[in-house]
Amino acid sequence: MLTTLANFRLVSQNLERTLSATAEQPQVERETAYYLENIGNVKSIDDFLSDDRLFKYAMKAWGLEEMDYAKAFMRKVLTEGVDEDKAFANTLSDSRYKEFAKAFNFKLYGETTTTWNSAKQGTVDRYMRQQLEEDAGEQNEGVRLALYFERNASNITSAYSILADKALLKVAQTLYGLPETMSLVDIDQQAKMLEKFMNLEDFQDSEEIQKMLISFSAKWDVENSTAAETNPAVALLQPIEAGISYDLLNSLQNLKLGGA
Repeated sequence: MLTTLANFRLVSQNLERTLSATAEQPQVERETAYYLENIGNVKSIDDFLSDDRLFKYAMKAWGLEEMDYAKAFMRKVLTEGVDEDKAFANTLSDSRYKEFAKAFNFKLYGETTTTWNSAKQGTVDRYMRQQLEEDAGEQNEGVRLALYFERNASNITSAYSILADKALLKVAQTLYGLPETMSLVDIDQQAKMLEKFMNLEDFQDSEEIQKMLISFSAKWDVENSTAAETNPAVALLQPIEAGISYDLLNSLQNLKLGGA
């Protein structure tokens, strides 16, 4: 078994190749074809919400799959748009709602909303990335979290940005050694706990993000018993930097104890 960091690098450094493989999965291919064939027919928020297949595809693409049942809530997000400071999406600490409302800005664009790239190929691209991360998580949840964090860290503007996102919160708890039980205390107290460790500027610095990912991956493996010693091949990865090839990593991943 490869370490979380090695698996993360295997995916992130060969992203185009991995995304292409994801797009070719039969179920993904079918859902994407349906989405692209039908999204242009959507002329209103009612049209959008009434087609469950389209709506669920879009919600998953923008990381909101767990809320695809909450259509009244999402109707409010879409109806108010993002152009006014007091718009519903702008008042939510979770930035994913604002991004979704930007991609499907019916308030601003009306019937032409779904002709824009953000609602078409932009949404498909995001869906593929979400699916890729889910697939990675089936093998190692830490890899999914690392990929998600790498993609979304730059959106963190306060401790509340983390608290509003379960995946970001899990990364932060692992990275900073904070217990899951912190969620039982007042939200403002949780924010103060995080602020003791956080430097917001670091989330805008790609080098700092990579350092955080290395630390997170090591701590995740310790906490989840994804130990390097379970496979001697993993030891070979320790001194190897990011330039390791895709094929070599695949070969290492397939090694078994005893050389069998």
